[in-house]
Amino acid sequence: MIPISDVNYRARFPFVNLTLIAINILVYIYEASLGGINLTANTASIEAFFTRWAVIPVEYTLGRDIGAPSPHPIFITLFTAMFMHAGLLHIGGNMLYLWVFGDNVEANMGHVKYLIFYLACGIIAGITHILFNRLSPIPSVGASGAIAGVLAAYLVLFPRANIRTLVIFFYFITTTYIPALILIGIWILLQVFQGIADLGAPTAQTGGVAVWAHIGGFVAGLMLVFLFRGREVKVTPRGYYDPRL
Repeated sequence: MIPISDVNYRARFPFVNLTLIAINILVYIYEASLGGINLTANTASIEAFFTRWAVIPVEYTLGRDIGAPSPHPIFITLFTAMFMHAGLLHIGGNMLYLWVFGDNVEANMGHVKYLIFYLACGIIAGITHILFNRLSPIPSVGASGAIAGVLAAYLVLFPRANIRTLVIFFYFITTTYIPALILIGIWILLQVFQGIADLGAPTAQTGGVAVWAHIGGFVAGLMLVFLFRGREVKVTPRGYYDPRL
């Protein structure tokens, strides 16, 4: 199931959400210029870039860089890793989710509070990943943890909002409307099941997915949304959420 759009009304132009998407895309373009994932040239350059700016759990456990010494503190990677991605599918999926769900959360919270909320969820997601992978030398990147927090906020604020969703089942392809409570609920349940299954594995990044970062970001979003949310969300007679009512 792939979300395409929602039917929510938004009262504010989501320039923070669009700026976040733009920054992620620009960083990925820079990665590609270094010979990033899906490319073949200058692989040493992209590896050095990831080693310097991605979250590497074992560095936090040891309290030092495991590669070449870096001029910046280790903890800065909890911020920088949020804007890095490991491939076109990685960034494409993340930016799609942020595009669909982020604008309405920003409309409810306001621009500044939404930005703080997004970054806080991403940082907590990174810390959660480190706690469950203390000895992992694998660089972790992506906006998934922060976006998981956005999904949690959307779930609290707009549980009955309908999400236009692309459903693919073998050769059967169609679009339908699924309530946010069901769509996001299924997503987080899958993350929890995979996270539990990965416990005890050499790394919880099984399959290249840092599921505990997703879970940490989602739980952070569930808690922080009550501090950052704006005016009460109401429903129009047509079923659309209009924060101006």
